[in-house]
Amino acid sequence: MTAQKKLVMIGNGMAGVRAIEEILDANPTMFDITIFGAEKHPNYNRILLSPVLAGEMSIADITLNDEHWYSDNGITLHLDKTVEQIQRGYKKVITEDGTQSEYDQLIIATGSSPFMIPIPGTDKEGVITFRNIDDCNVMVETAKQYKRAAVIGGGLLGLEAAKGLINLGMEVTVVHDQSTLMNMQLDEVAGEMLRISLQAQGMDLRLATLTTAVLGKERVTGLLFADGTTLDCDLLVMAAGIRPNKALAEASGLYCNRGIIVNDHMQTVTDPSVYAVGECTEHRGVTYGLVAPLFEQARILAYQITGQGLKSYEGSVVSTKLKVSGVDVFSAGDFKGSPESDVIEYLDRAGGTYKKLVLEDNRIAGTVMFGDTVDGPNFVHMMQGNKDISAQRSSLLFGGSVLGDTGHSGVDMASAMAADTIVCGCNGITKQTIVDAIVKEGCMTRKEVTLYTKAAGSCGGCSGLVDQILASVLGATIDVATQDEPICDCTDLTHEQVKLEIKNQQLTRVRRVMDELGWKGEGCHICRPAINYYIGMIWPLKAEDERSSRVVNEKLHANIQKDGTFSVIPRIHGGETTADDLIRIGEVARKYDVPTVKITGGQRISLFGVKKEDLVNVWRDLDMPSGFAYGKALRTVKTCVGSKWCRFGTQDSTSMGIDLEKEFERMWSPAKVKLAVSGCPRNCAEASIKDLGVVGVKGGWEIYVGGNGGVKVRAGDLLCMLETDDEVMQVTKAYLQYYRETARHNERTARWLERIGPETIKQDIVHDLDLRRALVERMDFYLTTLTTDPWRDCIADEARPVEMRRFKEYTPIDIPVTAANA
Repeated sequence: MTAQKKLVMIGNGMAGVRAIEEILDANPTMFDITIFGAEKHPNYNRILLSPVLAGEMSIADITLNDEHWYSDNGITLHLDKTVEQIQRGYKKVITEDGTQSEYDQLIIATGSSPFMIPIPGTDKEGVITFRNIDDCNVMVETAKQYKRAAVIGGGLLGLEAAKGLINLGMEVTVVHDQSTLMNMQLDEVAGEMLRISLQAQGMDLRLATLTTAVLGKERVTGLLFADGTTLDCDLLVMAAGIRPNKALAEASGLYCNRGIIVNDHMQTVTDPSVYAVGECTEHRGVTYGLVAPLFEQARILAYQITGQGLKSYEGSVVSTKLKVSGVDVFSAGDFKGSPESDVIEYLDRAGGTYKKLVLEDNRIAGTVMFGDTVDGPNFVHMMQGNKDISAQRSSLLFGGSVLGDTGHSGVDMASAMAADTIVCGCNGITKQTIVDAIVKEGCMTRKEVTLYTKAAGSCGGCSGLVDQILASVLGATIDVATQDEPICDCTDLTHEQVKLEIKNQQLTRVRRVMDELGWKGEGCHICRPAINYYIGMIWPLKAEDERSSRVVNEKLHANIQKDGTFSVIPRIHGGETTADDLIRIGEVARKYDVPTVKITGGQRISLFGVKKEDLVNVWRDLDMPSGFAYGKALRTVKTCVGSKWCRFGTQDSTSMGIDLEKEFERMWSPAKVKLAVSGCPRNCAEASIKDLGVVGVKGGWEIYVGGNGGVKVRAGDLLCMLETDDEVMQVTKAYLQYYRETARHNERTARWLERIGPETIKQDIVHDLDLRRALVERMDFYLTTLTTDPWRDCIADEARPVEMRRFKEYTPIDIPVTAANA
């Protein structure tokens, strides 16, 4: 029997251990393996440090290979031991405590270290980096004592550190020396959209700002900037990039530049018995910091070291598909291009979607995406195959997203993907691995695929693509769109389960819901607003509307704009106004030097460019109700002039629209709601693509529901025909209350109607008169509990008198969950 060769690996991170996994898959008995790890923890997923910081996950949750895995595979593991010497002549390594291990072949996987910018004061207490579990623990403990933090670095790591600290209750400012966030991964448009999104989540940003010194005596107390201004902070997190850990290799005589130089077989060019993999390496002049290329390196290393042949690593088409504080971003290749580049773009700022393809000779050279990134891997596959996309130019950006993640187009694209396409960049999972899990292991849901393969189990950015693959393999066997998924990563409970527990346990505070239902941590920007809404919907009188669980726009009663100012939109019922209101709006615009006054698509007047410090006074001077353009609430009721003026009008659409808007103008809902009333079938108010549309016909009205404009256009379904105005009001109340009770938070009526089923909704609202009456009663009760002051809900908390409460005093009532929630 041939004696096992001795294989030693220095480093116990993701890239190195992936190489060991590949080696074991290729030949499990070839090597006697010893691994030295500088940390006290076994191999874990560094990508998920942010959820650990936020308290949403534990170390066990992000551990990729526990200590049993090492022993089960016969691996000798040395944790919390740093290798100090590589004696290549003797073929052995020596740790700082004197532990020695001989090798026949050596793998260096020492990773990288965070870069500490060279300014005075970085040695003070409270100045840390964000790279490992210990850093997380320091931040958690600091947040218990201090409340002001600064993060230097507007890249992925800095933003995730900032988000974690916000979740810990700290006031956080991100300082970045560039004018665009994530400037290495995003272009200016995507970076700007990211800035707006993060500011809306409560993150303070200082861009194009150079830090020159850390202030304080023994502990950090603030930062000094190049322009002479300062920022107070009690904790400073450096997240300004990484540097390859090459010192050990250099000291042993291995050739290094930025990193350890390796050839196409991942061998060091100085010593063929020494390999290197991961962030510590430099290949063809390039160092990589993303997981997918490092896992490619690991596979090539395993081929070479086990003697399977001469597969070569030729470099990677670098793509970034990441979830930054709940926002999906993707980029690959030369996504910035030049002024002369051939570019295809799609931009929907209001909808939070941006897609851009940079082309050379009708072939994709680069792409950047924000919001909807599900097609990113397909574009990378086209890049790698040098595919001519001439015939697809007009439709390429609307592949899987326009018809939905599981629509025919998305399924077709998933079917066309090559088997070796990386779907999950975090874990290096290919399409073929996912298909095998479905076909051979019987996985039927995304959750089962994640448990078996780890795909979609890290940042979650590839969830939509995993759904597409499920649909393409299983076809009609499964409808992935209707799978019950948890609200977010903070809980394993679905929206329906949370609603049921809030009702059954009479939970009336967000914190109590999280405590009683076993939440992981303090909640996030997805679940906290959802819980807050469900409490208010189920217990309208008991509920405590927690403004801390609302997004910035709802807290300030205005929409944040790209330059950091806000838009203020007062209510103009049905698009009909008065001379006095117009004069008042003009006077306010002049008084506060509002740069833009615009007629909106919803027949209202918007003041753009209002400064944050002026918001309270602007609303007070307007003395008009809010149009709730920022909220998950009734936005507009668009009308035509109808029979009042139009020679084609059959019904008085303007009066009907005004009545509907006044009835529901401060109704909170799962997502934004838009209504419209057209006075005749010519439909000038576009009622057929609204959440609820009313169309006048001879002898009455037609009611259309579930319509949607924007990117994913959906024509509304005809719900019923009614004869009287009073019936229209009653059906509208029943429909909106049904939606309020059974929809999931942030679920528009179009998606909700498709999930519940149009026939179910028609049966419960049109045909079941008892249920309709009950829904109307609940809506009426809810509406009568709202305050009636016209501008009271439109001023910031700090200006609100103590007696101004959203709900009156109350007697609790039970609000049953309707059939669609059963």
